[in-house]
Amino acid sequence: MLQPKKTKYRRRQKGRMKGNAQRGNQLAFGSFGIKALESAWITGRQIESARQAVTRHMKREGQLWIRIFPDKPITKKPAEVRMGKGKGAPEGFVAPVTPGRIIMECEGVPFDVAREALRLGAQKLPITTKFIVRYDYVQE
Repeated sequence: MLQPKKTKYRRRQKGRMKGNAQRGNQLAFGSFGIKALESAWITGRQIESARQAVTRHMKREGQLWIRIFPDKPITKKPAEVRMGKGKGAPEGFVAPVTPGRIIMECEGVPFDVAREALRLGAQKLPITTKFIVRYDYVQE
């Protein structure tokens, strides 16, 4: 499961996810990718699950880049605990994703294989996504 080796603070504020992605919104490595169309927190487990689905369908050919990393600690209080008494213990890590953010990219496989692989990966994520292709890509 993806998580940082070390963080500066154990607990972090929730924050707000308004507006569109200002960075990480262009294809940088591969010819194909999936782009987020809504805001969400994506957990390390969801990213790993999507990665497995994509690599299985690509039969470990080509290359896959994951462009998001869960570095935000999320806390949770135990069940049936009264209000107050401080913030809960860290439960896991999430990656805040805003619309326009590229989540995954792939390269080295045919168009139809990449499209289906990324569709299967996108099914594992809690947001709607869009399949995108590099503007100068030519299909053989």
